[in-house]
Amino acid sequence: MALKISLKPGEKFVINGAVIQNGERRTNLVLHNKASILREKDILLPENAQTPVRRIYFAIMMMYLDPDAEKAYHQEFVRRVAEFINAIRNPAILTDCITIIDNVYSRDFYGALLTCKKLLPYEQERLDFAARHAALEKVMGAKLTGDGAEGDGEDGEGAGEDESETNSRRGERTAD
Repeated sequence: MALKISLKPGEKFVINGAVIQNGERRTNLVLHNKASILREKDILLPENAQTPVRRIYFAIMMMYLDPDAEKAYHQEFVRRVAEFINAIRNPAILTDCITIIDNVYSRDFYGALLTCKKLLPYEQERLDFAARHAALEKVMGAKLTGDGAEGDGEDGEGAGEDESETNSRRGERTAD
């Protein structure tokens, strides 16, 4: 069965490792045999593979586009997907990970890429949560250690006290 691809003016894509760019007009291509093809929007540059899911995606993409280096990228894929699976507990995401693994082992790299791409919003949500949590910890930690509002003398606490007096008031012991 033939694959028909519509390309926008100037759109880049990769076919069997060759980078190709469309001309000035919209173009339709028809591929009559099996080929590894990826559109520009689906290509991840190495410098952008900075998160766990993106590293998995990059390894799969390279297995798909560079069969000569498949073994090395397969090892990278196994390591990265194992790390990711060990870090998550969401059943739906774990199911997607199993699908990705099955696709890779059956050499359906394109299918693995499509499923992996579905994990990106989940990963971004988790990264955003972690960043908010870290920022909150930083603010709360600063307040608790005296770098923030607590102990600055505005509310009467900590004003004129040395560290041992403050710790004593808090019920903490200090080494003398």
